[in-house]
Amino acid sequence: MRISFTFGADPRGAQGKGASRRLRRSGKVPAILYGGHKEAQALVLDQQNLLTMIGDERFYSSIVQIKVDGVPQEAIVKDVQMHPARNVVVHVDLQRVIENEAIRLHLPIHFKGESISPGVKTEGGIVSHMRTDVEVSCLPKDLPEFLELDLSQMSLNDTKFLADVPLPPGVTIPELSHRNAPVVSIHAPRAAEPEPVAAEAAAATPAEGAAPTAAPGAAPAAGAAPAGGEAKKGEEKKEAAPAKKEGGKK
Repeated sequence: MRISFTFGADPRGAQGKGASRRLRRSGKVPAILYGGHKEAQALVLDQQNLLTMIGDERFYSSIVQIKVDGVPQEAIVKDVQMHPARNVVVHVDLQRVIENEAIRLHLPIHFKGESISPGVKTEGGIVSHMRTDVEVSCLPKDLPEFLELDLSQMSLNDTKFLADVPLPPGVTIPELSHRNAPVVSIHAPRAAEPEPVAAEAAAATPAEGAAPTAAPGAAPAAGAAPAGGEAKKGEEKKEAAPAKKEGGKK
């Protein structure tokens, strides 16, 4: 059985929200250890020690050893609850491991060969990851740190599924019993769409040489005579001429 992390823990007496808050203020983290045909046990872990381990993906995908009052116990990490606003561990769930009983644990999927695959290197495709981890079932002795998927032979529009992920001996993926979900694909990049503002501006700009169109109901430009204005003005002059002539006779 491969053990990647070892840390100490103390039994936790007082429980409840108030007791948990006091623990966190003192730099401790409440935890629970369950399973293995034993009663659940409340524990206290060290905050700073946890923070050095939770950044390593192996912490979630391998067997850890907890020493409670000096007595070692193998377990797997089932859940780590973090504070929503601060880098602080709020609670940890641990499950005991028994050597001859299968465990179920999420393992990360490592992808290799992306940059040299024909779909990316020569066809200009983009790799899209639909899954980055998967739950496996195996005995503790068969548990790998991660699963690896080779993309070096993938072409444009190719997709690899859960069934394509190579598994070590003794390891199974329970999800495959009812669904073969896609894991990764290579697809063509989407065509860039024109900026909405630029498209609107282009539509509003009149074609070269076209006369600007006046808005409906707009007033005529300064100095522009209304239609029929010249004819009306000439008629007024003709009517005014006889009046001058009659005045001359008198």
